[in-house]
Amino acid sequence: MRYALFFLSAAFVSFATQALDKAPVNAGPYVPSPSSVVADMLTLAEVGPKDFVIDLGSGDGRIVLTAAKVFGARGFGVDINEKLVKESNESAKLQGVADRASFTIQDLFKTDIRKATVLTMYLLPNTVNMLKDKLLSELNPGTRILSHDYPLSGWIPEQYRQFDLEDKVAITGVSTTLIYLYVVPAKAEGAWSARLPANLSKEPVRFSLKQQITRISGSARVGGKDVPLEDARLRGERLTFKLAIGGKPYDFTGIVKGQAIEGSVDGGGSKAAWSAAATK
Repeated sequence: MRYALFFLSAAFVSFATQALDKAPVNAGPYVPSPSSVVADMLTLAEVGPKDFVIDLGSGDGRIVLTAAKVFGARGFGVDINEKLVKESNESAKLQGVADRASFTIQDLFKTDIRKATVLTMYLLPNTVNMLKDKLLSELNPGTRILSHDYPLSGWIPEQYRQFDLEDKVAITGVSTTLIYLYVVPAKAEGAWSARLPANLSKEPVRFSLKQQITRISGSARVGGKDVPLEDARLRGERLTFKLAIGGKPYDFTGIVKGQAIEGSVDGGGSKAAWSAAATK
């Protein structure tokens, strides 16, 4: 299903030092997006009525308006263009979603984004990457991030979509549209003392995890030897890996919640609980 033309605001920000200390400067054009992109983005992130969508650089508001009207979500957008913000709020009233969609004149570097379960942006690449620290420090693990055309360097996207859209040629000179979906990871790096099922280890097992944003690796001290974790993945709060104990492979799944991990281990025809606590 296609929608009327959607617009996204590009990078209405200055360099990081200016954005943090001074009034924001319009550092890019107001760029209209191909008609199908908004719906495609929100569908890719599986947006629904329980979600709170925040759009950084919201333009005339079509991301948040569509999230509210079509997908049943709530949320808000921020932009520094007073005229566009006013039009966005008027559109929310006309479309009957003003109770679920609102827009504010605000510097996106200073916007409180902690409520977001989904965050969207169509910004210039340098602006996207200046936001990386803010995204990691303010967004909760499991929050989905949608970036249109430009990736977050150092992050591994959960999904990636490429579209060739003729209606984009008049906008940017090319037909290619890229959509990146990321999931904010929990903080799992460090040492953990784990309790495994008695048949695997009667003593606590020490895990050492290394993390680079969405990448995770590590080892476990089992029977006096360091055994590497295999196929380790961290998606939001969900940690999975394989570990060989006594020459047999076991599949571990756990949910990282602050200083604790709770999950299950599957192998040898049985499934049992395991847990871990962060240590200094």
